[in-house]
Amino acid sequence: MKTTTSLQLRPYASTDWIRVCAIHDAARKDELKAANLLDAFLTLEETAENEGFHEYDIVVAEHLGQVLGFVAFTKDELAWLYVDPSAYGKGIGSALIKAALQQSAGPMSAEVLDGNVNAIATYKKAGFIEVGHAQGHMPGNESFAVSVTELRHPGLM
Repeated sequence: MKTTTSLQLRPYASTDWIRVCAIHDAARKDELKAANLLDAFLTLEETAENEGFHEYDIVVAEHLGQVLGFVAFTKDELAWLYVDPSAYGKGIGSALIKAALQQSAGPMSAEVLDGNVNAIATYKKAGFIEVGHAQGHMPGNESFAVSVTELRHPGLM
């Protein structure tokens, strides 16, 4: 499946909710497994309200009528980026990052759980640079300590 040529990026609609939850939940398990934090898994439905998910600008990537990924961001932070595991490696994450950067135009930050080397590589491919590491607690599931790689994009000129 080559998706980048027929990939449509569009604003999130409430009718995407069930599919976005399914993508998040499947990809989140991969993300947490890479960081040795699988016990910290919570569904998007469980965390969306506390983490203000619907307050972000959200763009979905659609191929042949099926949503395959989404990005949620503000003008200066890329907060959520998830792609359906069946579509990893197809350029969807990169296309979603590019869409967020184009809409924000200015500098943008992101944090990736340490251990998620594929996500870090995707961000770097899109022009983000590693600016540090931080320790803290997992948003939405604060009983778990996390280490993150902090990334920064200078913005599109």
